[in-house]
Amino acid sequence: MSKIAIVPAPSRVVPGNGAFVLTPETVLVAVGPAAEVAAMFAEQIAPATGFTLPVVAVPQDGRPVIAFVLDEAAAGLGAEGYGLTVTPSHVTARAAQSAGLFYAAQSLRQLLPPEVFRSTPVEGIAWTMPAVEIEDVPRFRWRGAMLDVCRHFMPKAFVLRYIDLLALHKLNVFHWHLTDDQGWRIEIKKYPRLTEVGAWRKETLVGRMQRDAEMTFDGVPHGGFYTQDEIREVVAYAQARHVTVVPEIEMPGHAQAAIAAYPELGNLTEPVDVRTCWGISENVFNVEESTIAFLQDVLDEVLELFPSEFIHVGGDEAPKKQWRESPAAQARMQALGLHDEEELQSYFIRRMDAYLTAKGRRLLGWDEILEGGLAENATVMSWRGVRGGVAAVSAGHDVVMAPNSHTYFDYYQSADRDSEPLAIGGFLPLEGAYAFDPVCEGIDAEHAHHVLGGQGQIWTEYIATPEHVEYMAFPRLCALAEAVWTPAEGRDYADFLARLAVHLRRLDGLNVHYHPLE
Repeated sequence: MSKIAIVPAPSRVVPGNGAFVLTPETVLVAVGPAAEVAAMFAEQIAPATGFTLPVVAVPQDGRPVIAFVLDEAAAGLGAEGYGLTVTPSHVTARAAQSAGLFYAAQSLRQLLPPEVFRSTPVEGIAWTMPAVEIEDVPRFRWRGAMLDVCRHFMPKAFVLRYIDLLALHKLNVFHWHLTDDQGWRIEIKKYPRLTEVGAWRKETLVGRMQRDAEMTFDGVPHGGFYTQDEIREVVAYAQARHVTVVPEIEMPGHAQAAIAAYPELGNLTEPVDVRTCWGISENVFNVEESTIAFLQDVLDEVLELFPSEFIHVGGDEAPKKQWRESPAAQARMQALGLHDEEELQSYFIRRMDAYLTAKGRRLLGWDEILEGGLAENATVMSWRGVRGGVAAVSAGHDVVMAPNSHTYFDYYQSADRDSEPLAIGGFLPLEGAYAFDPVCEGIDAEHAHHVLGGQGQIWTEYIATPEHVEYMAFPRLCALAEAVWTPAEGRDYADFLARLAVHLRRLDGLNVHYHPLE
């Protein structure tokens, strides 16, 4: 398959004879929604080829044709599947829905020489596509990548570029981690101090997390946030590329930035600052009715901005020390007839689950939401290995697999740590990312349908720039994309590496700062 160097590998590839030659005379034939896919394809290949290919409703005599066809007969390929036929005389992409046609266009881009990904005209290239017949259907419906913009803020322009890179690899979920101890990144009109105060920290830890007495800081204020208009722009940009943006609003832990802005949300009498170091903060939301109402007000605005089915509420790493020591929390626990603080967190999450369900949405949380009892309609994102996901699936709940063992791209990617930028720890080589399988041991065929898919994670404690994000994400995200798209029986690591050698030339054209192959 390496001659057809598509990443992720399609379900079925039958090479043909000869090649289709793209020329300035080529026309793109498409109507209705298919014309939008064709127009984007034309826009993407124009800078390198110098061709301005027209989108027309009917073929024109004698001119080479690339046809984009929405065809009900392709319904058997599902909402995101497509068929692609390339012959020396014509190219036809077929799909039942626009998403499938969009993914066909991504494969077409990859059938052209890698130089087509450059942003300026390339001379002396024959813009050919090898003849081939492709039938392609994704293995999972959730093919995601998470980006933490709280530990280090990332500009909107990079968020848009990141979405482009996800879409190229047929990933369809952008999980946007928007609130944490070190920064609140989403404008909430009703509570302006969340961004006036919570979006800014006075300084940032230098080097690795140490004991308090040993830590040094840079003395440089850091922050930023996205206005609601900017968020609408990001969501619309993603939708045009068939990427769903899933926001994460952390609760009840990872809440220090919010508590810094509104101290009444916390459990202490003295105020706190936005956190300047990493690790787990003991500052968690209190469980008063007023705090639950505050967070549901926040979610009201979040739901207006994000049409996604799922809303992520975090739920991870919420220490219970302040609840144990708070008379108010203990009184609340007793009044509710709860046995311990784990059940109190479960109560908190259940309240959010009921709220989101009533709004026609679904709650998603990290696997700690299993502790104390899982909310009725909750979906689990399993990060501490796969155990939480296996437990949730066995109980009849949907899961997204995101185990740190295979999907944490903030981990070192080389065994020689001294040659790498400082990272949070761990070791995840390219081969480890490729070995990821969301349907892992412990999940039987009867329950496998509860595995929605998987995603990669980029936490940014030690990743301060867009270039560094790319270096940590790629090419491991290429491997993960294949793990969640390509049928299990169609995956082969040696073949992936052969195709990746070509694919890295595409990333070169896009100026992606990827980690070199070892």
